[in-house]
Amino acid sequence: MDEHTSAHASTQPREHAAQRPFRLLVTGGGTGGHTYPALTAVRTVQARLADQGWTVEVLWVGNAAGLEARVTADQGIPFQAVATGKIRRARSPLKMLSRANVTDMARVPLGVLQARSAVARFRPDVVLATGGYVAVPVGVAARLCGRPLVIHEQTLRLGLANRVLARFAVRVAVSSESTLPLLSPAMRRRAVATGNPVRSEVFTGEADRAVRALGLHGFDRALPTVYVTGGAQGATQINDLVTAILPWLLEHANVVHQCGPTAVETQQDRAAALPTDLAGRYLPVGFVGTELPDLFALADVVISRSGAGTIAELTALGKASVLIPLASSAGGEQAHNARHLAEQGAAAALLGTEVTSADLRDAVAPLLTDSHQRRAMAARARELGRPDAADRLVDVVLDAAGDRR
Repeated sequence: MDEHTSAHASTQPREHAAQRPFRLLVTGGGTGGHTYPALTAVRTVQARLADQGWTVEVLWVGNAAGLEARVTADQGIPFQAVATGKIRRARSPLKMLSRANVTDMARVPLGVLQARSAVARFRPDVVLATGGYVAVPVGVAARLCGRPLVIHEQTLRLGLANRVLARFAVRVAVSSESTLPLLSPAMRRRAVATGNPVRSEVFTGEADRAVRALGLHGFDRALPTVYVTGGAQGATQINDLVTAILPWLLEHANVVHQCGPTAVETQQDRAAALPTDLAGRYLPVGFVGTELPDLFALADVVISRSGAGTIAELTALGKASVLIPLASSAGGEQAHNARHLAEQGAAAALLGTEVTSADLRDAVAPLLTDSHQRRAMAARARELGRPDAADRLVDVVLDAAGDRR
């Protein structure tokens, strides 16, 4: 019996299921990369145990100023804030002794005390930590209170918070098999590759619905469609690179360009200056919301950053992509993600600080002009994807809860 099957078998109903609720404490956040996998895991736990007759109580402990506070408010999930400190990394140890670092680190003991109070009061069956600085005091509190801790890492290499917590986590869930050899032998014995949870609605897209919702009636469906995104706020680097090759790009493809709210008027002006036939194949938008699953279904090629969440979606869906990592991402994680996919033939990666529009054109051209190459890259991406990552992670979480249920 493999590890996934074994863990899943341990989540079957028990006679005392109705006697008390199952309690899940979640921590992690600061960015979407830490927050949304945790949210997906919460929803999966709730659905799984509801089917088995359990009532589930959830408490999310995070930073009041973090994305997790807004997401939990929107989702109706109880939330408690604790103090946290952020380490601003630098190559020189002396530079790390900045006033901001010292001030923030002084907040960590307070955060541990607050988190310990929350854990002791809530008495969770298991604690799930998905990274970010706020996870450290909560993970330490779980250890102090004797509650099982599961950590989940979204990137190829453990982030700083998870490196701290991994030493006393009962299970270490990682997103890629490639991470396992990077762990110490002791940590590897507690590790399992689950994949990175992707929101279930991402898999429900329909291309025709995207055409209707976004008004893409000028698109030529005989041509491939490119989805360009720099994230919710857009990315100036990606906007500039795409704009520089836009007339050429539109000769070979339709383009939906999520350029960010501050850049949309500029891109609309540029669209208005294009020849009419090309302009009809270009849609700049500030933000993509509920249309995202349908847009993914429509897209043949994606040009984007290479954060962990993006990588999880592109591989789970099996999308050909050109990745332009954010050079300033923590620990160079986006470059590592992009390089890993490129080495597997699952994406094209534009690495380095001096990416040019010619580089972008050279990378995207074969994907637009050679459908066989595009499909091969998409198939390789799909092979690396884990569309069942949420269920796999929940298996690990529930297994860690063990007899507490």
